[in-house]
Amino acid sequence: MKRIFPQFSRASLATASLATAFVLSTLVSQGFAQAPAAPAAPAATPKSNPTTTPAPRNDQWWQNRHASMNKRVAEGKVDLLFIGDSITQGWEGAGKKVWEQRFAPRNAVNLGIGGDRTQHVLWRLENGNIAGIEPKLAVLMIGTNNSGSDSSEAIAEGVKAIVEKLKTSLPKTKILILAIFPRGATPDTPGRKVNEGANAIIAKLADGERVEFLDIGPKFLEADGTLSKEIMPDLLHLNEKSYGIWADAIEPQLTKVYGPLPEAAKP
Repeated sequence: MKRIFPQFSRASLATASLATAFVLSTLVSQGFAQAPAAPAAPAATPKSNPTTTPAPRNDQWWQNRHASMNKRVAEGKVDLLFIGDSITQGWEGAGKKVWEQRFAPRNAVNLGIGGDRTQHVLWRLENGNIAGIEPKLAVLMIGTNNSGSDSSEAIAEGVKAIVEKLKTSLPKTKILILAIFPRGATPDTPGRKVNEGANAIIAKLADGERVEFLDIGPKFLEADGTLSKEIMPDLLHLNEKSYGIWADAIEPQLTKVYGPLPEAAKP
């Protein structure tokens, strides 16, 4: 059987070639030949450091104490500040007698709240604790409550943020940073090691002018580095004896700012 093939003229073949070229050109122009580039990945968000992020606490007793501090500060006559956690708040407890003798005559105000970390102190300073005052000296000791969850470096950054806040908000105030006190019975107590690492960094904040760093921790320790319960009954908080040690240790700095205590006020 004889097959019959269709016959195409040269003109029809040329027309078909032009049509094919047009289709290919259109597909290329629409990106058919190349897949679109994938969108760029979003930039990673820097991880925030909780020790430098101001944060309040939700406990009602904490809010009440914060409010009472603001009320006291608003009354004026504030020449000396103590800023910190429960160890500082303890000046109203075991250290009260020493406080009344040594610091009350210098118009001191206690800005210590038990359990506070650096971020809580930062929030308090930004929310009324130092509003409208010009104390001559601020004594800062904070960070031991951070030692269970934060690194030495992070704790030091939190202390630095507090110091910067004090320098900015209280431009006429000198700042005495105390090294975080020792804790735990022995030198290898984990929390103590973290605090010591932070102290080594915090010491560098001293500028020889407004900011001074003082480590009085060794005054609480035995020669072998152990901590006695006669000094800190729970190996963290102070008693009347150790508050006296604290007061004696910073008296030279206070004398430079306020002059010597009257004889009647000396222990």
